[in-house]
Amino acid sequence: MKVYVFPGQGSQSPGMGKELYESSDKAKELFHQANDILGFSLSDIMFNGTAEDLKETKVTQPAVFVNSVVKFITLDINDQQGVAGHSLGEFSALVANKVLSFEDALKLVSERALAMQDATEQEDGTMAAILGMEDKDVETICNNISEVVVAANYNCPGQLVISGSRKGIEAAVEQCTEAGARRAIILPVGGAFHSPLMLPAKERLASAISNTTFASPTCPIYQNVIGEACSDPAQIKQNLIDQLTSPVRWTKTMQSFVNDGMTSHNEVGAKVLSGFIRKFDRSLEANIL
Repeated sequence: MKVYVFPGQGSQSPGMGKELYESSDKAKELFHQANDILGFSLSDIMFNGTAEDLKETKVTQPAVFVNSVVKFITLDINDQQGVAGHSLGEFSALVANKVLSFEDALKLVSERALAMQDATEQEDGTMAAILGMEDKDVETICNNISEVVVAANYNCPGQLVISGSRKGIEAAVEQCTEAGARRAIILPVGGAFHSPLMLPAKERLASAISNTTFASPTCPIYQNVIGEACSDPAQIKQNLIDQLTSPVRWTKTMQSFVNDGMTSHNEVGAKVLSGFIRKFDRSLEANIL
């Protein structure tokens, strides 16, 4: 059984999508459509912009989404038994299983990006990667810090990303280092994603999602908030809203893949999630498309 997975923010790179654009008329059409929807030339920034140009949240999120979805559509994939996306990647996955149209999903991605960018300007937050520690030990350190600090991305065993106020993250990094973390590094991100500091963005996104039609999926989507497969459109909507202030349970998601008999794991658009899958279980098939 095949599951297709889609990366999130952080997988962007200068020049992304350019080769696809130049080799496919369908890709050209979709990139032009994206530019029209967004009201600016996303493709120009993707193809010719610098890494710094791509770092702005309102650009990054549409760029990663468009890159993955255009690749999926141009590959004409129709054999998926499941889909999943890491954080932002859930929107790509929802196009892949026909829950959202390309246009509606991109509008939601743009609204999400703008809402998150606004939230980051209200609170000085950041994130940090903690490597080489048990999840429970990192969680204990976070819980004992008076500032807002929470587990944000359970990426794979031994790799947990935390999120919160800058002061809180700095304290957590120091304590994790003292507790024996192999690495504890603050990430170059614009805000405290997947933490309570994203509550204003969650409320704004909820309004946009409630006004968007979600169709019945052609196959289940494994959602970040629960780490399990979901097929109910109403529940998919709620999980997508809750995701902004809840952790990405990717380790649990990968276990669900195994439990549900997903034997072929195929990443569309980058080389991030396939690495997590291999670290989770080196015997699993993890392909990069």
